[in-house]
Amino acid sequence: MSEQDNKSGGHITAGMGDREQVEKTADRLRDELLLTLEELDRRRERALDVKFQVRKAVEKNRDVLIQAGGVALGLAVVGMGYSWWRARHREELLWKHRAEAVRRAWEHPDRVASRAEDRPVPIELGRKLVFIFVSTLASAMARRAVQSLLPPAEQTPAPEGRKRLGLRFLQTPAHA
Repeated sequence: MSEQDNKSGGHITAGMGDREQVEKTADRLRDELLLTLEELDRRRERALDVKFQVRKAVEKNRDVLIQAGGVALGLAVVGMGYSWWRARHREELLWKHRAEAVRRAWEHPDRVASRAEDRPVPIELGRKLVFIFVSTLASAMARRAVQSLLPPAEQTPAPEGRKRLGLRFLQTPAHA
């Protein structure tokens, strides 16, 4: 077996000089790099193309969108039917409300405009305290949720010896 047969052992660059092998390898790597850059550019364009993203989202969620559209159409039809029924029976409903108001006025002349029953003071006070507690808790939870979503603001340290509470306004000296 000669040295020439050893070189032609199935390699792509067999029979070429070292310089030619390096040039071929560099050309191949350059072509692969250009293909990779073209693919990255294509992906960047698609990622920033709003029409493509919307089309892709619509194709992906077509069934859900059709169902949501059907539900919205059904709700619109029910709402229109209810408003039509209400318009047709407005007079009848008005007389029912008037009769109910007269009955309430007859039974409780001191509460003519109210439908609420008189509740004992401790029950009303307890209900209001529970409402205050729940609303305070909800606002604290909402505040924490918003603070966790927002990045922390950069705060400048206050100069020593001059700390103030409350709002801080930038004040400039008055010029005469």
